[in-house]
Amino acid sequence: MTKKKKKEILFNLIKITIGSLIFATSVNVFALPSSLGEGGVTGVTMILYYTNQIPTALTNVVLNTILLIIGYKYLDKQTVFYTLYAIACMSLFLHFTETIHFIPSERIVGAIAAGTLMGFGMGSIMRGNGTTAGSAILALLANKYLGWNKSYALLFFDLIVVLPSTLIIGLESMLLTVVSLAVSTKILDFILEGSNPKKSVVIISEKHEEIAKKISQDLERGITVVRGVGYYKRNEKILLYVVIDRPQVLQIQNLIEEIDPTAFVIFNNVQSVIGEGFTWELMDTADDNPNQI
Repeated sequence: MTKKKKKEILFNLIKITIGSLIFATSVNVFALPSSLGEGGVTGVTMILYYTNQIPTALTNVVLNTILLIIGYKYLDKQTVFYTLYAIACMSLFLHFTETIHFIPSERIVGAIAAGTLMGFGMGSIMRGNGTTAGSAILALLANKYLGWNKSYALLFFDLIVVLPSTLIIGLESMLLTVVSLAVSTKILDFILEGSNPKKSVVIISEKHEEIAKKISQDLERGITVVRGVGYYKRNEKILLYVVIDRPQVLQIQNLIEEIDPTAFVIFNNVQSVIGEGFTWELMDTADDNPNQI
């Protein structure tokens, strides 16, 4: 393993550690004292805490480990490693912060604070190439076997937890939970990519074939190949053009850096995208769609 790779892993672990601490703080210090709910595994841990006083740290490690085992073969080794580390850190910090509580005079303050910290925590974890397992793995399985859009699948599994939790936390708390989730989503978007809905990427590299193949396999995005000529030397260049989702910016940066650190890459803001792969699912083969190049 190169020195550069070791440094990258170290920085990723630091980001995941900090993100896990922030996320755990949002749960124990703000969300639980304000009787809020949450989506996914975190929401289940909170419900079990409200009803049976089961420690959130224990529930978190058990449920996430089960889901990670279920989705193990669909994740690459690096993701599994970082996810295991994130689960361990999250459970540890949930345990250490379980006696720290902040009870605001207005519950909306607790909801906004919880959502803000959750967004920052998740953003830091994802910036470190980690995940918190949970409903993200279920969304991946639903996409693979049921053909669901990943983002809608993730929302679906979160709502499965949030909506029934109304019976435990009440309607007012459920509405405050929605506020918290909205805030955390906005913060997460800002941490990962700012407020831009999509990004278009232009890549110029001598290793364009290898990069294109990797993008197609790992990111599942269509790629347009454009032939161009450099103005100064008049050399023929191959340009790759691809439109990606916000969370995929870090993935494609790491992917290109790994294959060709000298590649020339341009990221552009895209206001909206309509078409295959964005407003509906990608078809199985390029032959099915005459517009895919």
